[in-house]
Amino acid sequence: MREISLDQLRTLVTIADHGSFAEAARLLHLAPPTVSLHISALEGRIGAQVLSRTRGRVRPTAIGESLVDHARRLLADVSHAMQDVARQAQGMAGRVRLGASTGVIAHLLPRALETLARSHPGIDVQIAVSTSHQTLERLVAGSLDIGIVALPQARVAGLDIRPWRRDPVLAFLPAAWPAPAQVTPHWMAAQPLILNGPGTHLSRLTGNWFADAGLRPAPRIALDYNDAIKSLVAAGYGGTLLPHEDGAPAPGERIAMRPLRPALWRRLGVAYRRELAAPAAVPMLQALWSLRQK
Repeated sequence: MREISLDQLRTLVTIADHGSFAEAARLLHLAPPTVSLHISALEGRIGAQVLSRTRGRVRPTAIGESLVDHARRLLADVSHAMQDVARQAQGMAGRVRLGASTGVIAHLLPRALETLARSHPGIDVQIAVSTSHQTLERLVAGSLDIGIVALPQARVAGLDIRPWRRDPVLAFLPAAWPAPAQVTPHWMAAQPLILNGPGTHLSRLTGNWFADAGLRPAPRIALDYNDAIKSLVAAGYGGTLLPHEDGAPAPGERIAMRPLRPALWRRLGVAYRRELAAPAAVPMLQALWSLRQK
């Protein structure tokens, strides 16, 4: 048995609204026999009459009125669904899955999200905390649309990885320490250290900074949560090396920041699938590019 179609329901609703087969045919741009076939098909499927003629006007029967009410809701739901999908296809709405480190999420990403919210309030950004390696793996697997990763990175098939920002790595020290104006590897290595855990890009970056001076200092503790590291610095437990993003708030009066000599930079890139599956990813990328350093 053939199922009821949306076209048949739309024909029924139009006849109910205007009381005429001929007017429904005109409004729906259908031939009059097609309108009659739509109603015949509905009545055959239901097994009851849905329209009756009273004083020259076509009106729904009791069963027809019930069907018209259901048809209106169904047609409205379909219209809403099509509008929503069309907005997603145009990149005006939809969902974007983005992966980044805690530092980027805390200090850089909110500014991009504010920009996106002003231009595309219908886009929902789902954020995942992940390392650069995890982010690239998830991009390849298709569980992320965009990732912010530390640079440099090797080429990854199917992904574009483009430079985004360069932020200085600074020494974060207890304010009570008598620190020099510029911190060198030898001075820093002589202090109690709190460093990022092994395996992170920042750990390799700072490790190379010490290694270039022939040093391999052992930290008192290794952590991967920068805010926890800063809390330990503020408590006087040790000093650390962390990136300081442009626009990030000062760490507080109990922490002193010093530039490094030689200078050290944490470079970030934006990675995304070359064939963007989510149209909403395009406006998110544009919001990120608005924070790109020249």
